[in-house]
Amino acid sequence: MPLHDVGYRAWRGRRRGPWSAAMAIATTGIRLAWTSRWLRRAVLFAWSPALFFAASFFAFEQAIDEGRIASLQERAVRGSNLDGIGLLGTILADTLGKSDAADPHLSREAEVAATRRLVWSRLLLAFMRAPQAVLLAIVVGLVAPTLISRDLRAKAWLVYFTRPLGGIHYIVGKIAVLSTVVAAVTVLPALALWFAGVLVSPSGWVITETWDLPLKIVAGSVALAIPTVLLALAYSSLTAESRIATFAWFATWAACWIAHSSLATADFVAAMDAHAAAVTDGAEVDEDGWRPPPRRVNWVARAAGIDTTIDRWSWISPYHAVGVIQAWIFGVETRPQAVLPPAIALAAVSLASILVLAWRVAAPMRA
Repeated sequence: MPLHDVGYRAWRGRRRGPWSAAMAIATTGIRLAWTSRWLRRAVLFAWSPALFFAASFFAFEQAIDEGRIASLQERAVRGSNLDGIGLLGTILADTLGKSDAADPHLSREAEVAATRRLVWSRLLLAFMRAPQAVLLAIVVGLVAPTLISRDLRAKAWLVYFTRPLGGIHYIVGKIAVLSTVVAAVTVLPALALWFAGVLVSPSGWVITETWDLPLKIVAGSVALAIPTVLLALAYSSLTAESRIATFAWFATWAACWIAHSSLATADFVAAMDAHAAAVTDGAEVDEDGWRPPPRRVNWVARAAGIDTTIDRWSWISPYHAVGVIQAWIFGVETRPQAVLPPAIALAAVSLASILVLAWRVAAPMRA
């Protein structure tokens, strides 16, 4: 009777493309993640802050349409209306539109264009730093821990790597799953905000003045996605229990935030003590013999780039480090001493996460 070879035989088929396996992993992961009711609620909730910021864009553009961005005192002298939505837009212009590098010789139209660009940049920056970065940490914590740990627990490696699939394709597929979540939480709402600003603007030429802001939105989201996605996947690859990976993810964000807040508070207390000593010695006081205390760091002011003090402990916390890099991308922060430490810290975290991922994914092949 004939004998049949039932052992291992090399696969002789044709693949649709070099990255078709990574695309299959990505689409399957996205479909499985979207079945979570909590994830759908979190993504929907992540769009809610955009309503408040859209109202800010409308108020600012209304102020331009009414008073061409003048200060409250100038509008009062001219007898302009000081109530309604235009007033809120003027307050936004006075708060977010101030720049130390402003040219006093600019024409009124050029001044309005420069103010609009700065206000839009700071509004988008505050939107991406204050609500979206925190919500992204929650959403990633819902999706990332199970992406690789579930494969470890179910022994899915035996199925994956018996097919024409390499470790790099597996990692890229998992990264694409989280990158889609990042885009849904940060990129799409921010682009919708920019588009809303264009719609409520009194002139269609605003597109030529702010054409690069969508590119900066994408770049800022990439700067946020690279370290967070890689770190979350590294945690997921280190354990077969998704609960442990989830705890490690949120514990890292919380512990680093607390450490940053503690060190920043210590700096503030030291500055207050130095101020008190200077007042006691009579140094650097004004005509009334009073020296104003250092301004306390405000979370929203720092998120919008209004607070110009250098956060020398930003490299300790992923949230604050990414915020500084995003401020640099939007052109709000340009000082190298403020940008380099968090950039080096995020690069080190990303590199370490890649090495851990490569080591863990290659482990079944070495066995």
